Amino acid sequence: MGEPGRRGDGALPAEWISGEPIKTALSETPHLEGVQAMAELSRRDILISGTALGALGALGIASPAQANTLADGWTWPASGSVAGSGSGADPRWVWDDVADPLLASLFDRGVIPEVNRLLYDWNRNDQPLPAGLPEDLRAFIEQARQLPPWADQAKLEAAARFHVLKGNYIVVLTIVGAGMLATAIPKEARAVYYSAGGADLKDRVAKTNVLAYAVRPQNAWGPGGTAVVEAVKTRLVHAAVRHLLKSSPHWSGPIPISQEDMLVTWHTLATFSMRGMRAWKVRISSGESTAYLHSLQLLAHMLGIRDEFIPATWDTSYAQSDIVLPRNMGPTAEGVELNNILRNMLAELTSPGGIDKPLVNAFSRYLTGDQVAEWNGIPREPLWDPVIKTAWPLLVQFREGAIGLPLVPSAAWLLDEMIKKWTTYYLTKGAQTKIVIPTGNRPG
Repeated sequence: MGEPGRRGDGALPAEWISGEPIKTALSETPHLEGVQAMAELSRRDILISGTALGALGALGIASPAQANTLADGWTWPASGSVAGSGSGADPRWVWDDVADPLLASLFDRGVIPEVNRLLYDWNRNDQPLPAGLPEDLRAFIEQARQLPPWADQAKLEAAARFHVLKGNYIVVLTIVGAGMLATAIPKEARAVYYSAGGADLKDRVAKTNVLAYAVRPQNAWGPGGTAVVEAVKTRLVHAAVRHLLKSSPHWSGPIPISQEDMLVTWHTLATFSMRGMRAWKVRISSGESTAYLHSLQLLAHMLGIRDEFIPATWDTSYAQSDIVLPRNMGPTAEGVELNNILRNMLAELTSPGGIDKPLVNAFSRYLTGDQVAEWNGIPREPLWDPVIKTAWPLLVQFREGAIGLPLVPSAAWLLDEMIKKWTTYYLTKGAQTKIVIPTGNRPG
């Protein structure tokens, strides 16, 4: 595995190299007396996590060689995938050639409401499908619910243990951080905004987090678990959104949710989270790292991403991420509006009345970096921005046993409580929410 926090080409953002941002934040932040000595002892450790995470370090600072690669099309080698080889297809022009025609046919037959009714109580991986489903849908689900031959139960069990140990970090990065990144992905932001989910973002977020809840338990992918069911239902939803948005007057351009679009989302979850935890110096063994990746690879497969596009290792994942994220990110009016709603939701969860929104703004900027924060319309918070950059890495190091309690500033405990509330909410909502196939686009 490459050095934590580095881009795929080994380069670090220029502002990370001098260490000045961290020393400045420490010297200007009250109640952190005595921490400067610790900062010098582990300056590099905190430096990596004191600014934008490595997952987005490539944005805006790509080398000319990288820029040429991005313009040339799909250059990521399929030899680095779980399949080990591929067709050479460009994922920007590949969708789901099995689910898409099926959902179009179901819409044409007018049976989506009945399908939703029948599938509503289909919850467990080992649960038989309900009677009455259209035969073509039944055949699709029976095939789609099968795990690939490369699925490794021992690794999945290890991944579940890893979720227990590092769950708070994973929630921060795969739900909060990834949510902020999603609104800075134009195609994803517009697809969410103009689909039915855009009209009720709380419900949309809750349904998105169903998978976050489903993949955590020890038996997530086995009998009695729910991850297979929720992944298959999500695959059906994606096909429905592709079908519906084509008729929206607000949608133009290619069909949404291509294989590359799904890879972009996967990287905001998988690669972003691992790069984040590595940057924060979270203790992760080689076995835990491999197991966590395996669970995410399986999720990608079950959502309909072709094996030839799914990275086989973290290094090939970093390399692919540095291709697909830069060319798919940027600002939109829809993304700015969605991001503001999302931050309001987070603030409301932290404190009734949303009085902690400046803290949420600062943490959101810290997670994604300045470029993405500007695209998302996240205001700068002169009081909180430097505090978060200092307090969060110190809190992580304390949780990981790397430093003692006296070095943790009081502001860190505000963050700690905030993350606990977010984690509880998202996992609770994931347990309660049902994924259903949309029957229309955003009203109006």
